Amino acid sequence: MKNNEITRRLHLLRRHVETQQFRGWDPFDGLNSKLFQSVPLLKNNKWARLAWLQFFKRSPVNFRPLAGVPKVHNAKAIALFLHGYVWLHRYEARDEYLEKIRFLARQLLEMQSTGYAGAAWGYPFDWQARAFFQPKGTPTVVATSFAVEALLAAYEILPEKQWLNTALSAKDFILTDLNRSYDDDGDFTFSYSPLDHTRVFNAGLLGAKTLALIHRHTGENQLLDHARHVISFAAKHQRPDGAWPYGTLPYHRWVDNFHTGYNLEALHEYRKASGDTTFDDVFQRGMDYYLNNFFTPEGIPKYYDNRTYPVEVHGTAQLIVVLHKTGLWQQHGDLARRVLEWTLRHMQSPKGNFHYRITRPVKNKIPYIRWSDAWMFYALSRYLTVFDRDEL
Repeated sequence: MKNNEITRRLHLLRRHVETQQFRGWDPFDGLNSKLFQSVPLLKNNKWARLAWLQFFKRSPVNFRPLAGVPKVHNAKAIALFLHGYVWLHRYEARDEYLEKIRFLARQLLEMQSTGYAGAAWGYPFDWQARAFFQPKGTPTVVATSFAVEALLAAYEILPEKQWLNTALSAKDFILTDLNRSYDDDGDFTFSYSPLDHTRVFNAGLLGAKTLALIHRHTGENQLLDHARHVISFAAKHQRPDGAWPYGTLPYHRWVDNFHTGYNLEALHEYRKASGDTTFDDVFQRGMDYYLNNFFTPEGIPKYYDNRTYPVEVHGTAQLIVVLHKTGLWQQHGDLARRVLEWTLRHMQSPKGNFHYRITRPVKNKIPYIRWSDAWMFYALSRYLTVFDRDEL
């Protein structure tokens, strides 16, 4: 696949999401159903919420229009699109990209969750997990992390002080509103949201990553101290082979592709901000496990480390981002190219959007704005910067 074909695919996706005005469905938006919300016995029951949510997430048939699930803006998707346009503008400075950067940054500011110590963002739907329930708009460290990174990147292109100040204030949400779980050494991890006490490694590490990114602008060493405690906590839970389970609960013991990528990003950003080499071996073992266990020789991005299916484009996007951020592109660019080409051939529709998931024997073609399209837009926009311009 020639570079100009990859570029064409990116702009096909860009035109599609712009036509949708950056709105769409999500794998976890089933509880936004007007039908479900109209039945009190269902909407007030944990197990009914969980079953309804999982049905919509797993079904290859899209029942959302029938059930009254609207297409909406999602803060994490808006952040990924914003960051993607920043990379497009870095590659080719165009007024239309600046216009989209301004629009998406304003949209992100308007979508903040209110009533917290600092800027924070959540999801536009109720969400039921086995461990806890989150009402619509509850801020999470994950959504907040992506929003902060996108606003800081946009500020480098257009120095709007409101974007910078909003992003920097997120440190107060992370340090004040999130719960902490400590180990015997005084290290800790952040909770996923203010409403839970789960110990999910990627969530804690994304909090640490965000503190490291903010430190670059504020110089507050306390932020790196907190980040170091979180990274030390996660390092002690890394398996000898380099893998991290999703979390510490008995049903959080799986190992998956893109959350491992989040962990590696966080370790890299902390080292970049602090110069601390303590966790270099942790990073290297994690990276080796990641590259050796989540991608097949022909370029299939595996969701789990121990089986090929299901396949999701989120893994492809995360690979491109991780290799680009960590400076390992030259070393592993061939792998990224194989994975990207396989994904474009098998998971992009003629309209430009990306399919959600491939399982045997079914391909789930439902378009999801956050899970698939926003991630591939962001990744492909970064990918452009490794092209030789003479080839385009």
